[in-house]
This record gives sequence, C-alpha cells and structure tokens, in this order.
Amino acid sequence: MRTPEFSSMCLNWIFWILAACSAAVHGRPQLGGNTPPTLTVERRWDIPDTTPVGSHIAKARGTDPEKDALVFGLELPANLSNLFAIDSHTGEVTLKESLQNRGGENFFVFVTGYDGEFLVKNEVYVKVTSSSSGPSGVTTPRPVRPPIQPFTNRSPFVHIPLNRSPTYKTEARPPTAVKKEEATTTPAAVSSTTINATANSTSLTPATAELTYTVVPIVIICGILFIAILVAFLFRRRICKYRNKMQKEEMRKESHGGIVLEDPIAMQHWRGPIAFSNRYEGWDNSRAPQPPPVQCDRDVKRGDKWEFPRYHLKVFNILGEGCFGQVWRCEALNIDGNEGTTVVAVKTLKGNAGEKERNDLIQELEVMKMLEPHPNVVRLLGCCTEKDPIFVIMEFIALGKLQSYLRNSRAERCYGNIHAESKTLTSRDLTSFAYQCARGMEFLSGKGIIHRDLAARNILVGADHTCKVADFGFARDVIDSHVYERKSEGRLPIRWMAPESLYDNIFSVKSDVWSFGVLVWEIVTLGSTPYPGLAAADVMRKVRDGYRLEKPDHCRRELYNIMYYCWDKDPKERPSFEELVSMLEQLLLSETDYIELERFPDHSYYNMVSLSGEKL
Repeated sequence: MRTPEFSSMCLNWIFWILAACSAAVHGRPQLGGNTPPTLTVERRWDIPDTTPVGSHIAKARGTDPEKDALVFGLELPANLSNLFAIDSHTGEVTLKESLQNRGGENFFVFVTGYDGEFLVKNEVYVKVTSSSSGPSGVTTPRPVRPPIQPFTNRSPFVHIPLNRSPTYKTEARPPTAVKKEEATTTPAAVSSTTINATANSTSLTPATAELTYTVVPIVIICGILFIAILVAFLFRRRICKYRNKMQKEEMRKESHGGIVLEDPIAMQHWRGPIAFSNRYEGWDNSRAPQPPPVQCDRDVKRGDKWEFPRYHLKVFNILGEGCFGQVWRCEALNIDGNEGTTVVAVKTLKGNAGEKERNDLIQELEVMKMLEPHPNVVRLLGCCTEKDPIFVIMEFIALGKLQSYLRNSRAERCYGNIHAESKTLTSRDLTSFAYQCARGMEFLSGKGIIHRDLAARNILVGADHTCKVADFGFARDVIDSHVYERKSEGRLPIRWMAPESLYDNIFSVKSDVWSFGVLVWEIVTLGSTPYPGLAAADVMRKVRDGYRLEKPDHCRRELYNIMYYCWDKDPKERPSFEELVSMLEQLLLSETDYIELERFPDHSYYNMVSLSGEKL
C-alpha cells in the first residue's frame, strides 16, 4: 500500500517534470534567448574590368542585439574563389585578382555574417563591365550562382535569416541591351522587385512561426496538465483508501488491547509463525515456507547460555527501525530466570540487509555478551542465532530514545500538563541524564570497549528517568590495543566524531569522550541537532580548524566547561570518563541550576533532516 508520503513525493516529481517540459518547449524557438544578427550590404556591384587589384569594392555592415562580435565572410563560385577578399572584422570587400578579360561576366556571391550562433547571408549580383565594348545588342550571359555549401547549425532546428532574398529565378537575369535607356533602368527594377519579394516573405514567415510556437506549447502543456490532474486524482483515491484502512486497523488494535491480530507486513521475512492467542505455541510449518539453512555456523556456538527458543517469543508492535534494522516489542516466556511473561525488545534485520549489516549485528551481540549487568547500560537477555533471521533480545526500556524524549519535552515545557501533575524536565533531570551516561561509558571503557556512535539517539530512558547506553552496532572490543582503525565505509555520525576519527579513521576511548561532549550539548539544548545550519562538509572543515559548538545562553559556564574539555584537539588532554563522572557528580551535589530552562530559546535550536547520508 502506498503511503501519503510516497504520493506526495510522486506529485513533486510530476511538478518538476511539467516545469522541465514547459521550459524545453518554450526554450526551443529562442535557443537560449539569442537572436540572429542583421547584415546590410550593397546588393549590386558594377565593377569595371580595369579596376586595380586591392581596390575597395563594397563594405558589409552588421548589428547584433546581444552585442556579439560579427565575423564577416564571402561565398564565391568555385571558379572565382580568389577574386575578392573581405576583412572578417570590418567587412570591407577588396579586389584580390585582376578583372582583365572578364568584361561582360555576371555572377552572384554571398556576403555572410556569423555571431557564434547564427549565420546570415546576403546575395549580391556582380557585373563586370568591359571598357572596350559597348552596348551593341550583345546578350548578357546568365549569371552563375555559387554552390550553396551546407552549414550545420548547433541549434536543434534550422533558422532562415529574415533578410535573405527568397529567389532570383526571373528577376536576377540582366535584360538584353536593346536600348541604352532600358539597360540602365533594369537593375533598379530588379532591385525593387527583389526588395518587395523579401518584404512579402518576411511579413508572412514570422507570423506563421509565431503562431506555431504559441499554439503548439499551449496544446502540449494542456495535455500534460490533464494527465497530471488525472494521476493526482488516482493518487488521492489511493491515499483515502489507505487512511480508511489504517483507521480500521487502529480501531481493531484498541478493541484488542493493542495486540495486532494480523501478520505485520514487515515481519513476513522472518519466515516463522507468531503466537496470536494468549498461550505460547510451537512453530506451525504449514503457515510459511522453511527458512534457508544458516550458511555460516562459525558465528553460533552450540550450547550457548544466551540462546533462547524462538517459539517462546510473542510479537506485538514495532518500536523503531532504521535503514536495515528493526526493533520490536515482544513478550518472552520464562526468560532471564523469570516465571511467566516478560516484555522485551527484539532487534533484528530487515529483508534488504546484507552481509555487512549481519556482521554488525553479530558484533553487537558479541559485545553485549561480554558485559555484566550495569544500571546505565542496556542489558542482553538472550538471542536466537541458530538460523536466520538473528534475534537479539534486550530489556525493554519504556520511554525510548533520549533524543526523542528531549524533543517531546519541549511541548510539555511550553504547554504543560493542565490536567495532572507536570511532567516537564528540570535542570537537575538534565544534569542527571549527563551523569548517568558518563557512568555507563565509564563502565564500557573499563571493559575495553569503544562505542563509536555515542549520541542521544543511542541512549534509552526508563520510566524512572534512568538512562542506559544502547546500540552497540558500531562498538568494538579494543581491550588489547585501546585503538581501533575503521576499515569499512558506511553512514557516519559526522557531527559527533572527533577530528582524528573524521580524518584518520582512528577511534579510541578519547574519541568517545569527544562524542560525550556533543551528547551533553544535545541534552542542554533538548535534543537539538549539533552545528545547526552547517552542512556535513562544513562541520568537518570547521572542526579541523578549531571551531567548537558555542555555549547555549541558558547553560552555565561550569557545565559548558565540561563539554569544552571533551573537545580538546589533543586526545590525550581530554578527560577520562572517570573524571567526567566526578565533575558531573559535583554539579549534582550542589543546589545550583546549571541549565536555566526558563531562558531556553525555543526558536534558536532546531532539528535537521539528513540529506547527505550522515547519521542524525
């Protein structure tokens, strides 16, 4: 079923496609807004055969609306290719070869102008007059046209210059010299006729082209709009059906105490049955095909004390999910030495997860198996690793992620709880959160474990405001070397990473201390995104150059100094988690409010959405 977000995304794509089509259609006749240049030159050259070589014959002039420089040129018949020369910049035409013995010849040449986009041509009639012969009735030969060489324009269509004469089939032939008066007046008549033909041509062609360029885009856009409206209508119907179905499912959940009676779609890849009654049942092999055998048994130790029977798990609802993983709220029967049922959180992989994600989950499981129970670290209760999918069973933490809990508290702080006792957070609560996180990390670092992804999104909050460090998917056991060098690529928590981690891929307990300082800043700003307004690349550059998160106005200097100590450029100068626990404990013992929430600027901090693939 398509969600409303998916439909909205599709409508946005349709809008941009329409905009692109409109731009393409309207942009075609204009060719980026450039217009052809205007070229003017004398249309008839009468040249005596005694004219010296190098003499001035004519001059071409041109203008361009975009002020582009014009390059002038000549197109001559093949047998007369060296007769004239033209200056490409000034347009001056000069005689290049002698005209002796050419008296009486008539031919056409083309004067061209090119502005870098359009080539325009003007046809010129050339007549070489003989100094030795007179008008004795000799018939003037028909002028020879030069071959029109093909010109490939870079534009997607062929443009015909408006000031080019359309034809010279009848008007261009010089008349027979029967009478001297008629011979002298004929060229003027030819020129007049040519100009009239050109005027008629230019008066009709632009109107037809303008009509075409106006009507065709309108018809195309109307058709596209009709299709878009139809698609939007169909999407709206689907959205309405989806909403109605979701409302019915919510009503069914409420009527059955929050238990979903249908197989969740996201759980179908588990390939195993789920108990839907109030008693726990074994697998029913007829309900789903058998899962493929586990390809690698080296990750599973037979007789492991942490192994828990799958059929003792009862799935309720999803708690959260990421790109490749999901966490489900389940009930486990007789787990952790407790009789009866216990609410637990089960972490598993989505169907699109690959081998890397599977290895990360196994690594997280192995790290948690090493740990004894600690009040500020999420506890492992069991696992199901005998076959895929792998289940990591952890204790259920009621209030969820610290990041979400802090952001939701803003509304509580603004509007309060007018019908019951206020549940807004106090300065002491926030300071206690930082203290508990430091205690959890003190325990992990003492076990030789670096977390590598310490942030408010990976801290869970219990009903009694107990904070627990969670999500060990990036964690590594470095008890021997104390340093880990990252080899693989993936989404990185750039805003929480120390400079040596960003640029050298080096992780240590001291890089976790840097992340802890950013975590305290998140707590003080009620879950805001660090380095607001900066892109990931800018964050990396500024952190390398010495920039640090600024002190919030509502935060006392004593608490901010603890953050700042964590951000020392030299990892050796950063405090240990033992020292951080001691410093935060001193703040808790005093009666001072180190976070003045009444001064919290509601609009100074905001939450960013990841567009670059970084972890937020």
